[in-house]
Amino acid sequence: MSELTRNPKPEIRNPIIVALDVSTKEEAREIVAELREEVGAFKIGLQLFTAHGAGFVRELTEMGAKIFLDLKFHDIPNTVANAAIEATNLGVWMFNVHALGGREMLERTVDLVRETVVKQNIAQPKLIAVTVLTSSTAETLREIGIENEVLPQVLKLAKLTNDCGFDGVVASPRETKAIRENIENQNFLIVTPGIRVQSPKSKVQSPVVEAETSNVESQFSESEIQNLKSEIAADDQKRTLSASEAVENGANFIVVGRPILLAENRIKAVREILSEIKNRQR
Repeated sequence: MSELTRNPKPEIRNPIIVALDVSTKEEAREIVAELREEVGAFKIGLQLFTAHGAGFVRELTEMGAKIFLDLKFHDIPNTVANAAIEATNLGVWMFNVHALGGREMLERTVDLVRETVVKQNIAQPKLIAVTVLTSSTAETLREIGIENEVLPQVLKLAKLTNDCGFDGVVASPRETKAIRENIENQNFLIVTPGIRVQSPKSKVQSPVVEAETSNVESQFSESEIQNLKSEIAADDQKRTLSASEAVENGANFIVVGRPILLAENRIKAVREILSEIKNRQR
């Protein structure tokens, strides 16, 4: 198979990827316009993509936003590879698939993305594979017939992903250090969701956020704030760490949603996270 060309240094030095976990175009546009000079990229997931489709992804890229398309493709090899071609043609900076799709699916995706990049003379997206969702536990894995504990399963899938020529994985910050120690490829990217922020200067107190303030609610529609409150109450991410801990453990990029989206001052929230990371690295 053809292996994707690797860049030893990600072109985005800012590690923060803001999760656009909103349902309206207006909110997404507002967040991108406000933060595109402050963060590395923006994540579009199932909610926003299902509501507004590929055209809106293209609109945001044309605004100058680097987009991580978080749709976690998982299907037969040809279906996923063809979806990967469309994601590449959209001009996204990064997109992901499920590593559980297996070697054939992963390799087919790499090959067709490379062919598309050469044929269309377009930028090559980062290919990332999801290992084990941050909401999953050993019990969750057993329920679907996987007897491994979480960490061995993550490492198994990370090694497979690397072998297949992908650029990296999505994994919880609690597995990041072990991935770094077990994957020899120093250019292997690790994207970590499950980031929690605690700051006395922020309205975001993780994992439960008190959002009953006029300042926060004024930034969102009534339906939007209710959606965010519901997600926070559920707090379904179980394997979490702080932003600075994740980066210290070897994460290249951290996905942050609620702590930034619900902050009274989003720019200030971003800068506080970056400061936390910088201070820990001293």
